[in-house]
Amino acid sequence: MSVPLSILDLAPVSAGSTPQQALRNTVELAQRAEEWGYHRYWLAEHHFVAVASSSSITLIGLVAAATSRIRVGSAAVQVGHHTSASIVEAFGTIDALYPGRLDLGLGRSGHRRAQFGSEPSHPKVGRPVVDTVTGRTRIVDGVVVPPPFEPGRIVDRTKFLASVHALQQQGAQPPEFSDQVDEVLALLDGTYTTPDGVALHAVPGEGAQVQVWLFGSSGGASAQVAGSLGLPFAANYHVSPGTSLEAVEAYRAAFRPSRYLSEPYVVVSADVVVAPDDATARHRASTYGHWVHSIRSGAGAVEYIDPDTATPLTADQRRLVDDRLATQFVGSPATVVERLSALRRVTGADELLVTSVTHDHEQRLESHRLLADAWGLSSAKAA
Repeated sequence: MSVPLSILDLAPVSAGSTPQQALRNTVELAQRAEEWGYHRYWLAEHHFVAVASSSSITLIGLVAAATSRIRVGSAAVQVGHHTSASIVEAFGTIDALYPGRLDLGLGRSGHRRAQFGSEPSHPKVGRPVVDTVTGRTRIVDGVVVPPPFEPGRIVDRTKFLASVHALQQQGAQPPEFSDQVDEVLALLDGTYTTPDGVALHAVPGEGAQVQVWLFGSSGGASAQVAGSLGLPFAANYHVSPGTSLEAVEAYRAAFRPSRYLSEPYVVVSADVVVAPDDATARHRASTYGHWVHSIRSGAGAVEYIDPDTATPLTADQRRLVDDRLATQFVGSPATVVERLSALRRVTGADELLVTSVTHDHEQRLESHRLLADAWGLSSAKAA
């Protein structure tokens, strides 16, 4: 039996459109995803770029209101930009009205100012899944595993660092990621006390029926904390394909049974564009490289451009994004199902999380619908 499929959405803004329309598109896609049998609908948090999911928790509430069964959540809240109390109170507010449907995903993105402001470095733990002699891309049982992308290759970090500064109060320093995860869990459980020993209770928030997830791209802190606490874990293959297998391995190695889970539970993400045939899918996905290049050049995600009018990337531009192009799942339903099945097999994923970005919203809807049909979600839902 195939594993469940879920959707990750950034509410991308297409060239010639508006953030307002992107948000309407997100709500429509969530409603269709529920009809088509997807298991979860997760929203990503990004700031000062051409995606409309910057206030992801607000959007989660709107999507929950517009749907009735599908689980809705964050992928992920950038905890370095939020206090633990604000996160729990916000999710508690939504859960009060739509109980038992929320996934509270936590990620380290807001903690990475030092990483992007310094020389590139490899993860301190775990081993990269890469040919260390040649540095070349490997194929692992049908899954493309490129060399890890070094943050130091980002051309201009000025905007990123300015964004981090704008998202934090002057002089504020986020706590260690593991400490903040502990705070969130304690606030949900009603066991939180300040360093001075004062008990505080989140209202709403305490006792909320939310499932806490951790997200990670390598075998570092996120994977190890998720494993040690016995929480479910999401590995970001669509962002960091060179280190995601390492992340899954590190999570499973660190896993300890808990009141949350008796055994590891892993979701692995993939960037997908499905169309009726391979050639059409390749055309619809042909400006994905331009989008990734805008991120890695330092400009951040720009409006998603139309493949009918776009000029090809230069050789230098392609070199900066080759790993992401090689690991995008593009093609007919049969082609994409075959590749996703390989990813599930190699990672042992309990669930797959797909994200699809196209310039045309109707084509994005079609991509998710075709995949749902080919994966058997409709028949599984009926059963």
